[in-house]
Amino acid sequence: MTSTVDALRHFATHAPERAAVRTADRQWRYRELHDAALSFAHIFAAHDVRVVALAADNGFDWLALDLAAQLAGVVLVPLPSFFTREQLAHALADSGADALVADPRLVPALDMAEAEIVKQLYGGLAFYRLRKNTAVELPPRTAKVSYTSGTTGDPKGVCLRQSSMDAVADSLRAAVAELQIKRHLCVLPLATLLENIAGVYAPLMNGAEIVVPGARETGLAGAARFDPTILLRAIDDYRPQSIILVPQLLASLVAALEQDAPQPVSLRFVAVGGGRVSPALLTRADRVGLPVYEGYGLTECASVVALNTPAARRSGSVGRPLPHVELSVDAHGEVHVAGPSVAGYVGDHAVPQRIATGDLGHLDADGFLHISGRRKNTFITSFGRNVSPEWVETELTAQAPIVQAAVFGEARPWNVAVIVAAPHARHADIAAAIDRANRTLPDYARVGDWLLADEPLGVRNGLLTPNGRNRRGAIWNRYRLELDALYNETLDRTG
Repeated sequence: MTSTVDALRHFATHAPERAAVRTADRQWRYRELHDAALSFAHIFAAHDVRVVALAADNGFDWLALDLAAQLAGVVLVPLPSFFTREQLAHALADSGADALVADPRLVPALDMAEAEIVKQLYGGLAFYRLRKNTAVELPPRTAKVSYTSGTTGDPKGVCLRQSSMDAVADSLRAAVAELQIKRHLCVLPLATLLENIAGVYAPLMNGAEIVVPGARETGLAGAARFDPTILLRAIDDYRPQSIILVPQLLASLVAALEQDAPQPVSLRFVAVGGGRVSPALLTRADRVGLPVYEGYGLTECASVVALNTPAARRSGSVGRPLPHVELSVDAHGEVHVAGPSVAGYVGDHAVPQRIATGDLGHLDADGFLHISGRRKNTFITSFGRNVSPEWVETELTAQAPIVQAAVFGEARPWNVAVIVAAPHARHADIAAAIDRANRTLPDYARVGDWLLADEPLGVRNGLLTPNGRNRRGAIWNRYRLELDALYNETLDRTG
């Protein structure tokens, strides 16, 4: 197995003029990428930086700073742009970051009066010293702290070794080698571990070109808004062979192509992960000519664990486990993973031998992994039937008129849903979409009634986690009275 920095050095030495990174206004060669990373690494060393946080839009500088941290042996803490002020402050203090590289325009919520600006860097970024932060003891060999959010507002710091991230990247490189991908377009924020590992480290190990335009150029606006026509324009401009999407972006892209948007002709591999994907959506993607391959992973396992590939693809599964992991399913149906994994958590250095993922699933006879939902989210209807809400929500959001959905039914005779509709979708369109989704589900999993959300489910309003999963408790609390009324009104009509 090679490492990310070894690959960087190799191509900078043996193929120095090969294209490495591209943005809207410039292209960098591998020699230039290496030199820029080395220059940033010298800055870290000159200022005795131990832990550096990074808050910036996608771009050359983000990628070079990531590599610089590896060269300098500095811990990197990527900060998502959609974190709230409180979440940003928590991540900076919790990790003990003693430096911050940031685009001041992206982090206006941070109180820069508490930081000392040292110098301006490439691309308008500023280098700050955070002298008021107290040093934190991180698990041994921590290279990156990836903050995820669970049921509370404070993000949780997952500490990852570089060797674990490199092992995943190397497996991904080998898995798609036959496609001979020469150019990858980063669509997701680089602060997202999936894009960071699969969209930067793996292509770099292959000596590929990595395209890193800013969010606006790929159609992303905040954490929950996306314009697929802008992404299609970027694909047409840059002609990448691969991209990575989360399910909602894929659904929007498929819907645009179904409305006769221009077909992207350069793509050979569209990876989708970060949530369950409906088989119906995958079928629609096939019909519009998108080469979609579903995968599965989690932050604690340094991202990707299983992946469908051109050589081994099964619709409805998340693929076969990659060679670097050992995967099993226990008697309760919970997926467990062993192999390169988390070094520990900030404040908790205990490292389990096997990661209990919390995901329910099974391995079929051919070794493909199928995920049905989260163990802790499963509810039981008043008829005693177990329902995984993710399963139902996936079928709902596979329908073009439905953008987001949250399903509830604990101790109730039927299930109800909070629906976020697509722009211009009428009440009748949504009702028809729910009927179509219900026809794919057994009777106990079907949606009996629904209501429209008053705004999209998002990170900033506390209804989504930063990785795009529903905060079920928060959604229930917000719409509880209306959801209860759905049951009462139906009972009144039928009583």
